[in-house]
Amino acid sequence: MTPELRRLRSRIETREAKVVVVGQGYVGLPVAMRAVEVGFPVVGYDVTPARVDELRAGRSYVGDVSDAQVAGALERSYLPSGDASDLRGFDVAIITVQTPLQEGMPDLSYIESAGRDLARCLSAGALVVLESTTYPGTTEELLRPILESGGLRAETDFFIGYSPERIDPGNATWSFVNTPKVVSGIGPSSRAAVEDFYSSLVDKIVPVASPGEAELVKLLENTFRHVNIALVNELAMFARDLGVDIWAAVDAAATKPYGFMRFTPGPGAGGHCLPVDPSYLAWRVERQLGHRFRFVELANEVNRGMPEYVVSRVISLLNGERRAVNGSRILVIGLAYKAGTSDWRESPAMTIAEQLLSLGADVRAHDAHVPADARLGPPIPRVACSVEEIAAADLVVLCVDHPELPYDDIAEHARLVLDTRGRLRDFSIRGETL
Repeated sequence: MTPELRRLRSRIETREAKVVVVGQGYVGLPVAMRAVEVGFPVVGYDVTPARVDELRAGRSYVGDVSDAQVAGALERSYLPSGDASDLRGFDVAIITVQTPLQEGMPDLSYIESAGRDLARCLSAGALVVLESTTYPGTTEELLRPILESGGLRAETDFFIGYSPERIDPGNATWSFVNTPKVVSGIGPSSRAAVEDFYSSLVDKIVPVASPGEAELVKLLENTFRHVNIALVNELAMFARDLGVDIWAAVDAAATKPYGFMRFTPGPGAGGHCLPVDPSYLAWRVERQLGHRFRFVELANEVNRGMPEYVVSRVISLLNGERRAVNGSRILVIGLAYKAGTSDWRESPAMTIAEQLLSLGADVRAHDAHVPADARLGPPIPRVACSVEEIAAADLVVLCVDHPELPYDDIAEHARLVLDTRGRLRDFSIRGETL
């Protein structure tokens, strides 16, 4: 064991290690809160001033983190900051910044920026871990050279690894702490340092041989979900034309105790992960190997087409009532990408609302989870999910089945319903299920 690793291990064990979490969003904020909880001094670094201001005031904008948690962390050892000078002297830095697509290509500029900020404050014996979802090779080919630009050598002077985030917003069962954490390092010393740190935060770690393997783990997990969601979405369209209840078929198939995993239809795939991550893998395969990843391309085609399919069903339902979409009052229930979360990134509900607006519909929307001041795109009036709003709508489109919604009222008072989540199947409604 090198002196640098011995020192870092000691500081982790005694909770003296200064931890920096770069990015205080849906991934970074829970990580920061957990690090504070177990006793580390933590800097939550974010370049968005509004986020820093909210956190300093003890307010959380992430559904899985309460205001009380933030306030308690501030009283202990948590410093929200947008000042790069607060990164100085870090022992452990976790990068949890976004990795969006720009015109179909991976945008790693946020990782690059984070790496440069950390490189200016990097000292011997420090550990840097990337958690942002990306293609295999990013940690060693992109991040490592940036961190080494100051003269220190990875694996010799400092440590670097990759651990894919597994945060599932709104999941009350599987949290950051009890979800097994895949960890890796660029060499044995780096891997040991990553294992030491995450063992202090989570119940179980799963070491893999290299950052490339760990990077592929995340893409495999999300590509698996993406492809299977596309499968049931396409089946839902075919089943309707065949006069078969796809939901009943899924329910029955799920009784098989082996060889089947339940996926259900919906209005599309949303969140940061599913619409983006598989495309990272497809891009890397084509760029490096010259091959197309046809499963991902087909899944993208199906899932991206679901909002348009939902709109076509809206048109059909209104036509059955001798009404046009143009001028119809439509209540869209749910703007987040899935139930129980405030995350609206890549939400299919937003695409549906935008398409209905473009057709001349009078669109209103309800989602108590998504902040009223969220920048969602075209201005859509936000309303309560009240009996009055439900009854006033010519059509209600249920896009997200948040658990607290008044489903009895929707079933009783809606003139017409399109249920894209199968939540109203046990109710007597006037309308259709996807």
